[in-house]
Amino acid sequence: MSDAGEPRAVELGEVTPARSRHAGRRSAVELVGELVVTGTAAGDVLAHDRSTLDERWSAETWSESASVVSAASFGDGVAVGERGPEGTVRLYDADGGELRWAYDTAADVGTPQRASRFFLPFVVDTASDGDRLYVASRRYERDGDHRSFSSAVYAFDEGGEPIWTHETDASPISIDADGRRLGVAYNRCPGTHQYGLVVLNAETGAVRWEWDPGTDGQRRVGDVSLVGDGAVVASHGDYRGYRLGRGGSEEWRVDLAPPTSVGDETLYAYPNHAHATADGAVFVTGNTYSTDGRETESLHPREHTAFGYTPDGERAWTASVGGFAGELGTEGGRVAVPGAQHFRTRDADVHGLRLFGVGVGHGASLETDGVVTAVALDGEAFAAVEEPVVYHDDGEERGTYRLLLGTEGRR
Repeated sequence: MSDAGEPRAVELGEVTPARSRHAGRRSAVELVGELVVTGTAAGDVLAHDRSTLDERWSAETWSESASVVSAASFGDGVAVGERGPEGTVRLYDADGGELRWAYDTAADVGTPQRASRFFLPFVVDTASDGDRLYVASRRYERDGDHRSFSSAVYAFDEGGEPIWTHETDASPISIDADGRRLGVAYNRCPGTHQYGLVVLNAETGAVRWEWDPGTDGQRRVGDVSLVGDGAVVASHGDYRGYRLGRGGSEEWRVDLAPPTSVGDETLYAYPNHAHATADGAVFVTGNTYSTDGRETESLHPREHTAFGYTPDGERAWTASVGGFAGELGTEGGRVAVPGAQHFRTRDADVHGLRLFGVGVGHGASLETDGVVTAVALDGEAFAAVEEPVVYHDDGEERGTYRLLLGTEGRR
């Protein structure tokens, strides 16, 4: 990969450093016209001028324990979603930062069972097709060994009124909209809802079709990308990538990080992300796990890897992404993969951001001291959030909490 060059940066304030293990998303970033809008771990929203990185406006949350975890452009505004006691969605005027409306998803998914972060209502994803804002929110509960979710997917109009709502007892993880359809990926299905992918009519919210990998257990789908009349999905259920056609018919499937013998263990890694265009598909895998338990000293040979496939399902390229990626930044055929910590090897040299082309693979890369946890793409520019990290076995704090803005540079 070529070097992305030195990005411009602006500090985002103080934040508790990340540790060896991932504690979940707590930042978000979006490129909105001439602005870079960042949602912070404190729940605040900051808008910086793309040319100067001067602050144009800021907005504070009214919750003491909320963080902004998703963001999307919507009309001439920017929407942000929180992980917090109310699971709030907020829409701000992009130009001046005035709050236009807010909606508390906890009214539908329920209030938190406990005050700890993992139990807070979580706006996992936001997306827009221009006319509507789509939002997926969930809440987790646990009673002994019994785990359950309540969730809602919404379509909002510009005034903040829900046009329709789709509620289930499964856990949504990502959504994708194309103007006609809304794809919803459910990564855990412990209740009555047993489909890892649901494709809804974007106009009415009615179910158009459903699909599932057909595997045992709660794990189902990690991500969805709508393409043509079908979709590409990353399957948690069987560690594969799928290209689905009209109505969910299977066109091809590929092994990504299936159970593999390493020494005396059988290891696997979840395919967490997918992005597809007419030129092909990209899948990204996550952390290594053992079939005998979560702990292992070994690594799956295909963990933390980006895979590129042709439209016909032939593998075209592979590349390491260094560490755990909590999301993808996408723009057309470009994909940005943020590299957070690798909690098993704790190698700080792999922290950074990597960019790929769907059909060609190799792109620019950026090295960072801290971990990169959120990213957005727009034209030839990228915006990313770097967070500080302290690994448990050396105690050194690396990186700061800052916004990075740069370009891919020459390839």
